[in-house]
This record gives sequence, structure tokens and C-alpha cells, in this order.
Amino acid sequence: MFDTLQIQPVPISRRDSFNTRDKQTRELKPFYSGDIKILLLENISQKAVDILNKAGYQVEFHTKALDKDALIEKIKDVHVVGIRSKTKLTQEVLSHANKLIAIGCFCIGTNQVDLTYAASRGICVFNSPFSNSRSVAELVIAEIILLARQLGDRSREMHDGVWNKVSNNCYEIRGKTLGIIGYGHIGTQLGVLAESLGMHVIWYDILPLMPIGMSTAVESLDEVLAEADFVSCHVPETPETKKMIGARELALMKPGSYLINASRGTVVDIDALAVSLKSGHLAGAAVDVYPKEPLANGPGFESPLRNCPNTLLTPHIGGSTEEAQRMIGIEVATAATKFVNTGASINAVNFAECDLRAIPSTDRTTVRIVNVHQNVPGVLRQINNILADYNVNKQISDSKGDVAYFMADVTVEDTKDINTIYEHVTAIGENIITRVLF
Repeated sequence: MFDTLQIQPVPISRRDSFNTRDKQTRELKPFYSGDIKILLLENISQKAVDILNKAGYQVEFHTKALDKDALIEKIKDVHVVGIRSKTKLTQEVLSHANKLIAIGCFCIGTNQVDLTYAASRGICVFNSPFSNSRSVAELVIAEIILLARQLGDRSREMHDGVWNKVSNNCYEIRGKTLGIIGYGHIGTQLGVLAESLGMHVIWYDILPLMPIGMSTAVESLDEVLAEADFVSCHVPETPETKKMIGARELALMKPGSYLINASRGTVVDIDALAVSLKSGHLAGAAVDVYPKEPLANGPGFESPLRNCPNTLLTPHIGGSTEEAQRMIGIEVATAATKFVNTGASINAVNFAECDLRAIPSTDRTTVRIVNVHQNVPGVLRQINNILADYNVNKQISDSKGDVAYFMADVTVEDTKDINTIYEHVTAIGENIITRVLF
């Protein structure tokens, strides 16, 4: 049986990735896991590095993003790449990723990745939609207080040697109305924190959601803008949210109100926002994200919002806390490791979410077939015809868009049949990637 199976080293690629099991615990783990190469960019948390190293992978770590040419060269030979928000994994870049099977976005957003093209290449994308929610919510609370007291301007004046003690147009936030656009994980936490400070919370979301605490849902975006003293945006980047806050929406806001954007840089028309701030219609704004952001720290940041009155500008640091980065590192590195080792795609962004229960430690003859294929009629029939001569213990299949994902645990008594199954499945015309885990 497999206890004495001797397997010769084989090159591991996206289309030729054989894996072996731990003889004691029956855990699925890549064969020759030292050949699994991981590229981590943009100073990913050390906790993620530790998890991936512990899995036996070769981890290459960089503190900054790479330019396009360097990225293309590096990505040719890796199986997993980990990024944050600056690295752009476009179709052009991914077309050179001959061995890539997974991308880990160590952040909430995934708009920096061409998700559709990645899926068409059999590349599974993971992110961390929850881990930095508290950090972002706390930053927004701080910005609400700073804006209400004009502390950004007062601090800059003091650094310039100007003493300017004023109370005009400075307010407590207690009793004020906070309008939240997008009542997801960050929006809900923000609402709870705001209520604890005595604010009244209203919110708008395109989905019907359960309100938390004493918050109130309103029927439209315009209603939030018209009623709130502070408006905070927490929506993803989609075609529908691009410049969803423009000149018209800013004009609908109450005179003397404040706008905060810690979501995506394309959500707010910053040219229109600058006009509204300079005219005095808005009393202030806090912006953490921008349509175009520098690839590296240093001078050279340009924005029409610079030097606008009572305007807080921060360099996309909403989720940049030690706590958030540690939790993001754990979440994404664990998901990527599980995908490489077991094929589980739970919490994937661009794949259907599939998983199978663990194989018992006493089972020494089961292998796991993991297959990505084009979502067209007839493929499952072809796969099941190939497996018809074997005992299929369990299987699952689901699809997302044009790509389908299939997993099956199959009893194979003769080890020669492993290659037979693999070769026959990969020969299917609609096959994208097939892996055999054992």
C-alpha cells in the first residue's frame, strides 16, 4: 500500500502538482513541500511568514511592492503570491504565472487583482474581509472627533508657531448624526462605537440587513446625505460605487457637515470634494484612500485635497495596526496553506467555495482529486466516467461564473492508478488545473 510507496521527485507546476500525506495523521500535504514557492510582497505580517515556513514552503519576503518587470520575472516560478493593496496583478502579469495556484490578498480589497482572468487560469484568490474591521472603525471615530474640533488645522498652526485658540465651529460629537454608507463589517462596528459616544446612527446599504444597537436604516443614499452631520463611506470598489459621491451628492449634504472616506479611492470625486471644502459648504473631510496611490513611501504625493481647510489626509492606513496585520496574516496564510494542502477553497473570492471532510487517519488508500475546469455541460460526466471504476467516498462540485471547481476522495488500491486518473482528467479538453493530493 501507500505506506511503502516510493515516489521519485517531480517538478511541481500548476498542471503537475502531486502531493503526499503524513503517515501518522493522514493530513494532506504537498509532496516535496520545499518545492512549493511563496512570494510575499509589501511587508506582509511576520505571522504569515511563520505559518508558511512551518508548512515547509520556500518563502521569499519583500518589504515593498515590485515594479511590473520585476514582478513578472518573480511570478514565473512561484505557486502562491501574497500582496497588499499596491501590487497590481493584471492579466498581463498573471499571463506569466506558469505555476501559480493561489493569490493571497492580505487586505480587504481585491480590486488590485484581475479576478476573472485569475479564475480562468485556475488561480484561487483569498482575502481578509474581517480582520482589520476594528482598526478601520477606530480610525474613523478618531477622525470624527478630530474634524469636529478642527484639530488637524490647530496642530498644523502650532507646528508653524501660530497660537490660535478658537471655539467657533468646534463641536462635541454627542447628539450628532453619523450616516454610514455600506453597513458591512466595518460599518456595523463603526455604528456600535459611535453610539457608545452618544451619536445617533443611520445607515444605507443595498442589502436588507439587521440593524445593530439603536441604529436605523434609511431608504436611500440621498436620505443619508441630507440627514447626517458626518457621512462615512464603507463600500467596495465596483462600477456602481465609482464616484458615487460626486458634486450632486456633496451638494445634498447638510451645510457644515463632514465627509469621511476610508473605503476605496474611486468612491469619492476628490476634485468635487476639494471644491466643496474650499467653498465652505462642507466643514471638513477625512480621506484615507485615493484614485492613484504611490507605490512606495516618500515625497511626491499630489492631490487637489492638499491644503484644503480642516481636511485630514492619511496614506491608506485604515487597517495598518499591528493587531490587524497579525490577524490578516493568520487568516490569509491559513487559507492559502489549506488550499495548497487540501484543496479547500472556503472564503475564496473568485472560486466557488468547496471543501471535503478530513480523511480518517486509518484510511491508507484514499487520494483526493482536485480539478478546476471550464463551466460547460458534460465535464462532470467525463470526470465521473473516469472515476467509475473506483470507489468514490465523497465528492463536491460548484461553479462561479465561467469556472467550476470539483473535489473527490477516491479509493485507489493500486498506486499505478493514481497517474492513470491524473492523466485522464488532465486530458479533458475543458480542464484548467488538476491536482492529486495523497
